[in-house]
Amino acid sequence: MKGVQAKANTAELSRIPHWIGGSAVPQDSARDGAEVFDPARGKAIRRVPFADANLVREAVAAAASAFPGWAATSPPRRAQILFRYRDLLVDQREALARLVTEEHGKTLAESRAELDRGIQVVEFAAGIPHLMKGETLPDIATGLGCSNRYEPLGVCLGITPFNFPAMVPMWMFPVAIAAGNSFIIKPSEKDPGCSVRLAELFAEAGLPPGVFNVVHGARDAVEALIAAPEVAAVSFVGSSPVAHAVYKAAADGGKRAQCLGGAKNHMVVMPDADMERAAAALTGAAYGCAGERCMSISVAVAVGEAGVRLMDRLKEQVPRLSVGPGAEQGIEMGPLITAEHRDKVARYLETGVQEGAELVVDGRKHPGGVPETGFFLGPSVFDRVKTDMSIYRDEIFGPVLCVMRVDTLDEAMEIVNGHDYANGGAIFTRSGAAADRFSREAAPGMIGINVPVPAPTAYYGFGGNKQSLFGPLHIHGKDGVRFYTRMKTITSHWPDTGGDDGPSGF
Repeated sequence: MKGVQAKANTAELSRIPHWIGGSAVPQDSARDGAEVFDPARGKAIRRVPFADANLVREAVAAAASAFPGWAATSPPRRAQILFRYRDLLVDQREALARLVTEEHGKTLAESRAELDRGIQVVEFAAGIPHLMKGETLPDIATGLGCSNRYEPLGVCLGITPFNFPAMVPMWMFPVAIAAGNSFIIKPSEKDPGCSVRLAELFAEAGLPPGVFNVVHGARDAVEALIAAPEVAAVSFVGSSPVAHAVYKAAADGGKRAQCLGGAKNHMVVMPDADMERAAAALTGAAYGCAGERCMSISVAVAVGEAGVRLMDRLKEQVPRLSVGPGAEQGIEMGPLITAEHRDKVARYLETGVQEGAELVVDGRKHPGGVPETGFFLGPSVFDRVKTDMSIYRDEIFGPVLCVMRVDTLDEAMEIVNGHDYANGGAIFTRSGAAADRFSREAAPGMIGINVPVPAPTAYYGFGGNKQSLFGPLHIHGKDGVRFYTRMKTITSHWPDTGGDDGPSGF
């Protein structure tokens, strides 16, 4: 494939620091690390060091030391800092978006949208005085009252993927910190720069040192962070095998965990759908962020005559997508994150053909062309895909759309509910009955009705079912607040209230 990773003189690359105890912590070159690439150029632009055991302990100690004082800070005071943080994020939105595009490769429009979603979570978290209110019943019996309260957990850990280097961390740490916890984020080593900048801005907003920390590293750093006795809760987003392993490790250590895994999102297209709108929505949902998002639609299930009509439009629309560097105007799809991942996705195109699917649009031969340098692959479409094919079973995580054809909604529901993943799903139809059935019976945790990417806003929880989510609580929304707090119930009796000397009335 074109666009191999260009080797760089690591001594010339700027180093991304850790952020511990309220300041940047550089690390010498003796420790292993990784090069951070600009995927649009295929060129290393920075180097990120990997934390060793001593630095992990330093970060955990900083977070643990900061926790008591932050937990004792009133929720309204915490909210004031979050409001200032929100204003700084809005002011720096464009610079942050360009940093995301530089390290990830997605288009600037996609990076700006990612920042907006993250800022929305900060705005939600700023309502923490209301979100942490408990309940009181003063007279459950004569002279007896009962109330509950929500308290922070302690040190919380977030482990985040490369595909949303701003939004996914902001799904986690604003809610956790607003609730009174301290936090350590371990971002992806592929695009870690944004997390450090988010920490710098939070400090500028007035967050006390040690409340928010950023630690870079590989598997050994993750394992050390999860094992640290001070860590009370773990949030994770990534592949399902790793999500399951992280969930098990956290649970074995007596910690609570929410671990979001992989996806194979289906979009059912009924014969009565507005086919122009459905095809346009499907194109955006399948190829946005080069298919590297857990809410991408990677399978379209066309019912009845929708199959021919949908394919006619896809064969016309998909080859017209403009592919190139995400920072350039007019680009609709950027590169993949690495050369290795680009090549892995391309191998699925050959595999799908061998398995008997029809490759009607081949991204390796994109009509509009792709840049010679960088980790580019054009969008692809398979038709007449079957459930026993690996291109259907596996999470490809790239710009590959599988189209399946069935005769009835019953068959479509069997396909949607038969997959191991159940993250998101959508139906395009004019039928209220079909939409209602899909919303009630479809297995995914996030459902769209004539909405191709049903990612909830910050006020609702984000999460799937089956192998797409390990743990009972979704990320952000009310579930996020409940995850990062523990409830304490207080039952009280005061003898001088005029009642008996002891509780009564049970």
